[in-house]
Amino acid sequence: MSEPNPLLSPALPLPFDRVRAEHVGPAADALLEDARARMTAIAATSERTWDATLGAFDAMTERLDDAMGLAGHLESVATEPALRDAYNAVQPRVSAFYSTIPLDAGLYRTMKSYAETTEARALSGTRRRYLDKTLADFRRHGAELDEQGKKRLSAIDVELTEITLKFSQNTLDATNAFELIVEDKNRLAGLPENAIEAARESAQKAGRAGYRFTLAAPSYVPAMTYLDDGALREQLYRAFNTRATAAPWDNRPLVRKILELRREKATLLGFKSFADLVLEDRMAKSGDAARKFVATLRDKTTPHFARENEELRRFAGVAKLEPWDVGYYSEKQRRALYDFDEEALRPYFALESVLNGLFEVAHRLYGVRVERDPSAPVWHPDVRAFQLRDDKGPIATFYVDVFPRESKRDGAWMHGLITASSRRDTAVEALIANVTPPLGDRPALLNHREVETMFHEFGHLLHHALGRVEVRGLAGTNVAWDFVELPSQIMENWCWEREALDLFARHHESGATIPDALLEKMRRARTFRAANHMMRQLGFAELDLALHVDLDPRDPGADPIELARTLLEQHSATKLPADHAMIASFGHLFGAPVGYAAGYYSYKWAEVLDADAFATFREKGIFSREVGDRFRNEILSKGDSEDPAVLYQRFAGREARLEPLFERSGLTEPTGPRA
Repeated sequence: MSEPNPLLSPALPLPFDRVRAEHVGPAADALLEDARARMTAIAATSERTWDATLGAFDAMTERLDDAMGLAGHLESVATEPALRDAYNAVQPRVSAFYSTIPLDAGLYRTMKSYAETTEARALSGTRRRYLDKTLADFRRHGAELDEQGKKRLSAIDVELTEITLKFSQNTLDATNAFELIVEDKNRLAGLPENAIEAARESAQKAGRAGYRFTLAAPSYVPAMTYLDDGALREQLYRAFNTRATAAPWDNRPLVRKILELRREKATLLGFKSFADLVLEDRMAKSGDAARKFVATLRDKTTPHFARENEELRRFAGVAKLEPWDVGYYSEKQRRALYDFDEEALRPYFALESVLNGLFEVAHRLYGVRVERDPSAPVWHPDVRAFQLRDDKGPIATFYVDVFPRESKRDGAWMHGLITASSRRDTAVEALIANVTPPLGDRPALLNHREVETMFHEFGHLLHHALGRVEVRGLAGTNVAWDFVELPSQIMENWCWEREALDLFARHHESGATIPDALLEKMRRARTFRAANHMMRQLGFAELDLALHVDLDPRDPGADPIELARTLLEQHSATKLPADHAMIASFGHLFGAPVGYAAGYYSYKWAEVLDADAFATFREKGIFSREVGDRFRNEILSKGDSEDPAVLYQRFAGREARLEPLFERSGLTEPTGPRA
């Protein structure tokens, strides 16, 4: 007797160890049939009650969402050819079904009819918001189009799903295909010993002699920061910024096609641009408002940006800097100005201590506890399962997967696998990163940026886990994208505070805390080249908006790759090479049908919120349970049950201010040249 398909009813704990490629197709077919039957029943019901309409609609795709979320998760963290093929095969029909939901005339008629009832008119709070947002979503997704328009919109959605998935897979394959082998250790001058050892181990695992460098962050970033050999840095830089631009993984045609389809979709739905379509339901509301926000930050930053770049050029003693020189000379300048070597911090950030400290910070802020769950199945031996609890009981199961491997996509993210709601008491999620792995007998020692990444993604995890909203579609991280980064970005602040650092930043051999002098250097260096960091993010935001507002991809003379190079160069410390094509691997914009498309500004929008919110914590103490409880109750637990601007004002007692961000970044002093 064959084993039941684990994707059909993925009971807790989730059966990561039992899902196989052959389960994906049958599960998708069965659950699509189930969801269609539920949709038909809602459209045909004569009952005009919450339970028969909006309540049933909220639960309609729950089983399908869970199964495809689980399959998609495994494809991103434990992929292999059969699983990839199976997942790719079901995506078109799954996407086609989702695109039909707002186009179903009977379903829309039921929702509108319910909205006219006495019960619906009396709704308030979360249920009122869900009704209003559902009707708006139907309209925004084509419910009022004619049949020809609905058919075309559905086809666009299916094609976007297919080619954005292909974009992501091309990027992964192109990244994995590159390796740089250095046989002469003398060429590695400047590189820290731990990075040299990592390169040696990487070569050994690949069956190569010498030292192996890849485009994964733990390999790429140290090389670009410390290698004295400019030719090696240039080779790595060019490989990184031309990823997925050559056969068989050339993403450039996909970029143009994705932009064409998004533009056509917006036009079909009556919007001036794809940005206006996407942002109507976000805090910014429109592409123009997002652009004004970006321009405001850029105007405040530009004088500091110019000063920083001239100072770096003078420090390097060259007439012109190349882009592969910036990280290298910046690190040397930082050391010279602050006598600070970021690698000096690494011995204090052993992974286990960082995790334990992260969990303790969350405990002090929000009253939650973390316990290991060794019995839960996992998808790789490196993965560990935990339980998140508070005094009322279990809250969530979560998984930590933080080391790079070729079966796993690059980057860092939180994947909410199961959303808690009135039907399910606990959430399930995964914290994914790619940080420096252990070397030899030493534990995994992180750099400070990797520590910030861990805190950032755990902030997303807490937002998803702590949500207590009765409607699944408004729960957890199902919030506006320019609000979703607030809970994650605010967590990074505790990585800079002595009171928090002493909980986990201890030398892996001696147990000593970070010395005062080193901590002071670290803090002073925090704002080093802050204007460049700001401009880099604003450049991505401006490019994103230009691609989704200005560019007409149907125009043969409009080249999105060239537009990207031109705009990013305006926000870069140097001129960019003519072959610069980083957007060919820019998964934030092109790795999903929407993703961060037309929403990259959200990072800075949320950074304004997080800097202002952390100022509130500072006023009462960084571990103030009063402020922590207020943040949990007014932000983390509320999901999208109320307008995010209202939630923020209720937490802070006012609207967010720009000043705390610029103060934290050190961008408030005069901008004249410094000696």
